[in-house]
Amino acid sequence: MKTSPPTSPPTRPTTPPRTAPLRRADIPRPVPFIRRATGAGAVLGAVLDHGPVARSTVARLTGLSPATVSGHSHALVRRGLLREDHPAPGPRGPGRPHVPVDVDTGRHLVAGAHIAVAHTTLSLMDLRGRIVAEDRRPHRGTDPGSVLDGLAARLPGLLAAHGAGRTVLALGAATGHWVDPDAGVVVRHPQLGWHDVPLRRMLTDATGLPVHVDSHARALARAEQLVGRAATRRSAVLLFAGAVVDAAFVTAGAVHQGPRSGAGSVAHLPVGAGGDVRCTCGTTGCLQSGVSEPAMVRRAAAAGLRVPDFPALLDRAADGERRASALFLRRARLLGRAASVLLDMFDPEVLVVVDAAACRLPACLDVLRAEVAERSWVCGDPVRAVVPSSFTGAVLPTAGAAVALGALYDDPLGPWPALSGAS
Repeated sequence: MKTSPPTSPPTRPTTPPRTAPLRRADIPRPVPFIRRATGAGAVLGAVLDHGPVARSTVARLTGLSPATVSGHSHALVRRGLLREDHPAPGPRGPGRPHVPVDVDTGRHLVAGAHIAVAHTTLSLMDLRGRIVAEDRRPHRGTDPGSVLDGLAARLPGLLAAHGAGRTVLALGAATGHWVDPDAGVVVRHPQLGWHDVPLRRMLTDATGLPVHVDSHARALARAEQLVGRAATRRSAVLLFAGAVVDAAFVTAGAVHQGPRSGAGSVAHLPVGAGGDVRCTCGTTGCLQSGVSEPAMVRRAAAAGLRVPDFPALLDRAADGERRASALFLRRARLLGRAASVLLDMFDPEVLVVVDAAACRLPACLDVLRAEVAERSWVCGDPVRAVVPSSFTGAVLPTAGAAVALGALYDDPLGPWPALSGAS
């Protein structure tokens, strides 16, 4: 019988001292990033956040050298994007007085066009992200040429009435579903029946302006980064629930597009919606079939509530109508299920819910957060992590204009035709 050779007893590994489990709160936060793509953009963004502010403070905020900040500030003042403010009062120290700079909102605007399923919204926004004017009109048809020519024809009148002599730098255009910002194309919008519509080229031809294009969810995420919630600058998910249902993702400070610009397509997440409202995807259990505005109007009719549109149904719920309220609470639970999945998949700093009902009916936001508390394995504090949009009441006018504003803050010394004579 073959025997094994003798072996020495195994060496017992050294056991490290027992410590308490590492908690998420114990993990140190990374150093905050500079969210702008260029040095000039970093300077302009710091002034947006803190202006009026001294150049020396901008240097500390951005990590750029004082000489670099001074050079960029001079160029931005020359372009009319910054203005010099009066020196701060108080005793003078040695050297030149500190002259603060601020965003110049008196010379330029950006325009926005949001194309929804039933209407278009045209807007003007100042360089601090404030809506100056808006004009919403229903579609007379959904042919792309008709819709876009109509938008372009309304812009001169809106500017004459509300522009106060300011120049429009660019037009931002946003819509739902699959949009390719680099190509400037609406790849697919099922409700409008649009496929491969060259949105940027058509609006540029119609207006003569530089045009920037993106999905409305990504546009609203960028607006949050610029002039909304600071928590969205590093890591965020934005969940949009309207006639279209989609999302946007912020990772490492950038709004994620995906290699085919299709990021954010969450409409058909299975959330167990059930019922008899069938989605375009062929099921009755997806997110869109449970929470979209047209689906809600159809559910209301099935419950004996005849309303002309979603805002009218929301009015009934706000007035305390029992059946309408029940429909919205059910909708909030479905949104909470989707929010739980997104929170667990991406572990964002914050999830922003863009939903008229969550803002107008406090009970809906409470139910949504309660669903997250029950279902999410990652989110420990839904009240902090799940928040409404910063732009309640102005979501659509903000979305379109934010596309152009974001492009300006990314590269303010780039090729902006209306500013070329000042550079």
